[in-house]
Amino acid sequence: MKKRLLIGIAGGSGSGKTTLTENILQRFEGQISVLRHDDYYKSQSSLSKEERALLNYDHPDAFDTELLIKHLDQLKSGKDIDCPIYDYTVHDRSADTRHVCSTDVILLEGILIFENEELLSRMDMKIYVDTDADVRILRRLVRDVKERGRTLESVVSQYLTTVKPMHEAFVEPSKKNADIIIPEGGNNPVAYGMIIGRITEHLQAPKEEI
Repeated sequence: MKKRLLIGIAGGSGSGKTTLTENILQRFEGQISVLRHDDYYKSQSSLSKEERALLNYDHPDAFDTELLIKHLDQLKSGKDIDCPIYDYTVHDRSADTRHVCSTDVILLEGILIFENEELLSRMDMKIYVDTDADVRILRRLVRDVKERGRTLESVVSQYLTTVKPMHEAFVEPSKKNADIIIPEGGNNPVAYGMIIGRITEHLQAPKEEI
């Protein structure tokens, strides 16, 4: 069986890692699969929506990383999985799941994926999307208000109380674990071309060369 290539894409909230991931997915439509750490937030259904809104979603303990690791291992061994779906509008997991096929290339995206040693040990290529903090907060404001039904005040409060301090405590230090650091967010054409080249090489290589 051909070895699966697992590529991790990390960076702060609003850095452009999702843009990079989506661009790669479009380039290799149907040939690669993606898992997002955000979908593995722990279920908080026992709490009210108001209580869930006050939780710290930027700390490693907010994630069910154990389940993510289990699913990654299944994908790398050639088995499909059904991953959870996180609903940002209610701050909880959706009742639905998403079927993910085991493909030769797997993308894993998230702010804290380089913080966890078990996740790092499974990655073949680690990419950190590095973007100025002012740009990241502006992007987050626009995204959370337009796409996630948040108020401007709630986004600013969350950024100051949890996002910024957790970024400084966990996300920024994890940058040292990256193989490649991409400046200027997810729209760096030189870095994008290099990543596309590595994926193409893997997809085209005969099984015995992998």
